Amino acid sequence: MSEDNGAPEVWPTSDSTVIDATVEDVMAVISDFDSYPEWSASIRVAEVLSVGADGRPDRVRFALEAGAIVDDYVLAYSWSADHRVVEWRLESSALQRAQKGSYRLEPVEGGTRVDYELEIELVVPVIGRLRDRAERRILSEALRELKRRAESR
Repeated sequence: MSEDNGAPEVWPTSDSTVIDATVEDVMAVISDFDSYPEWSASIRVAEVLSVGADGRPDRVRFALEAGAIVDDYVLAYSWSADHRVVEWRLESSALQRAQKGSYRLEPVEGGTRVDYELEIELVVPVIGRLRDRAERRILSEALRELKRRAESR
């Protein structure tokens, strides 16, 4: 955790939703990184850099523009054997010191419950209102836009 004037710049956040789609369909949207710029308003570029032995992307480069937050970064992914969990961690970034997150999918009546967790540690502090707006935007895209995309398939 970084310290800047005694204040950590770690952004932990989590949320969940139920998507009217199968676990397989939701995971298909999550793992289709090339399509992220089509449905995620903040992602300008998503480029798969490498694929693991399981055939799933294990390194992806993103260009992000979420209000005042602009970054180009690479995430390393790991996928569960049952295709219900994907976790990631930051490999490189200009703006972030660390990032880790996950999507956990569970079949439920009415579709799939998606639990989303994200923790970002920034290199520089961000003013409270800008941070709040960026965090809301990230959560919105992580769940609401994912839900819209998965339900429209």
